[in-house]
Amino acid sequence: MIGTESPVLAVLCGDRHPPDMDHIEATAKVRYTDERGLADALRGADALFVYDFLSTAVAGAWHAADRVRWVHIASAGVDPVMFPALRDSDVVLTNSRGVFDDSIAEYVLGVIIAFAKDLARSIELQRRREWRHRESERIAGRRVLVVGTGPIGRAIARMLRAAGMSVSGMGRRARSGDEDFGEVHASADLLDHLPGYDYVVAVAPLTDQTKGLFAADAFAAMPAHARFVNVGRGELVVTADLVKALRDGRIAGAALDVFETEPLPDDNPLWTLENVLISPHMSGDFAGWRNTLVEVFAENFQRWQTGRPLRNVVDKQLGYVPSGH
Repeated sequence: MIGTESPVLAVLCGDRHPPDMDHIEATAKVRYTDERGLADALRGADALFVYDFLSTAVAGAWHAADRVRWVHIASAGVDPVMFPALRDSDVVLTNSRGVFDDSIAEYVLGVIIAFAKDLARSIELQRRREWRHRESERIAGRRVLVVGTGPIGRAIARMLRAAGMSVSGMGRRARSGDEDFGEVHASADLLDHLPGYDYVVAVAPLTDQTKGLFAADAFAAMPAHARFVNVGRGELVVTADLVKALRDGRIAGAALDVFETEPLPDDNPLWTLENVLISPHMSGDFAGWRNTLVEVFAENFQRWQTGRPLRNVVDKQLGYVPSGH
């Protein structure tokens, strides 16, 4: 913390204020704001809590941040605040890594089971009161490639392994003997490895290197029976290429929780494809998650006030928290 007076904290939250802020308000001057008032709230503020983690308004108001030394975002992904002026500054950026790991892993296991057991069709037939026997798939022994080896990817790997699936990872560097993935392939070799997997799960952070990672060439490299799951960022995928791959039977299905444009426009063709499962960016949102996000920030806020090292410090050049930090 700078100086001995109560710090000034700007909180970008829109109409929904974060819960359980009383203990923070007792030791800081807190300015709650929406996007329109963000510039005014930033003037003279020492820190910024981006509670509205989907907002991209920080870049446009950053010119007013004359004293900000620390920014915390209430999500694992930091791309909404990775604009050049912040990235190139000496302002410390932290995130909420760890809050959503297990919840997102449960979602991924759930949609894999939904595909294998044809649950969407069962619900449809039930509504029509139609008795139609089918055979389903096993998930045990199926091969899964998790693209993104951070904490969420690791939680996914552990849960899918516990369900009997064979899981590998894909990260910046290839390595063997990983405690969660066993084998980790290098991202540069994505197209070489995609043919060997039944499910591909995208959970990589959004960076210049990963934007549009899943385009026509990636979907063409997958086997025709493969399913694609995206719980990372919508911009990891070229949506038009995914739609074409699904329509042409190039891949068997997709479960999508994130999209290039959110909310997903009602005229988007993904809504009408029978082999697609859509959820509205909720794979990690368990009951009580908002309180947990504030708890993570509050612990870091206390550390910041007392001069202790902050948790979840983002390497702004990489765009995520390096392993071990």
